Amino acid sequence: MNRGKKILEARKKVDKNRLYNIEEAVSLMKECKYTKFDETVDMQVKLIHKSFQNIRGVASLPAGTGKEKKVLVICKGDKQKEAKEAGADYIGAEDMIEKIKAGWIDFQAVVATPDMMKEVGKLGPVLGKKGLMPKPKSGTVTEDIKGIVKELKGGRVEYKADKTGVIHMGIAKVSFPDDAIIGNAKAFFNQIMKDKPSDAKGNYIKSVFISSSMGPGIKINHKGIEK
Repeated sequence: MNRGKKILEARKKVDKNRLYNIEEAVSLMKECKYTKFDETVDMQVKLIHKSFQNIRGVASLPAGTGKEKKVLVICKGDKQKEAKEAGADYIGAEDMIEKIKAGWIDFQAVVATPDMMKEVGKLGPVLGKKGLMPKPKSGTVTEDIKGIVKELKGGRVEYKADKTGVIHMGIAKVSFPDDAIIGNAKAFFNQIMKDKPSDAKGNYIKSVFISSSMGPGIKINHKGIEK
């Protein structure tokens, strides 16, 4: 059976006219999995809002994402010791800045102390394009190095809506226990609702889908996953 037939068979298991509760959706998603590797669990949230480019935020997934995240901390003095104790993968100051200028980018998150931002700001053309520039609003420009590194190495994710108003996020691995996937889905969805802009009146969410990265989308009754 080739891949085309496998995805077609998986799609047959999903009733497109039905709204599944989160528990049913997670169980069905696992049933539809047909690959041998541990796929990512994807969540897609379609928003109803006039200015999608302003929809962004940070969420904490209690069970983690299942993906290793390498964290770089740019700081000096005692903060370097704090970063090491917190589990940062790379730590430095001007040496790291020069390394990045030379093309090195083997990390998925960057944290900096406020005193280093004048120099870090010069990396805008490199880090900005990849969405890695430290920002006070996202908590990655901070004196609390220990706290932010632990968050980033855990289940902290940053989200934003694309130009069509959809938020895409990998929230877990298919191998996670059902309860862990459900907990992450609820935490992510409720954070989006908590971050709802003040000018977004009435209905804010149009639809929510969950799927494995290779599997069919399963539409969720999102009213059932709100707090």
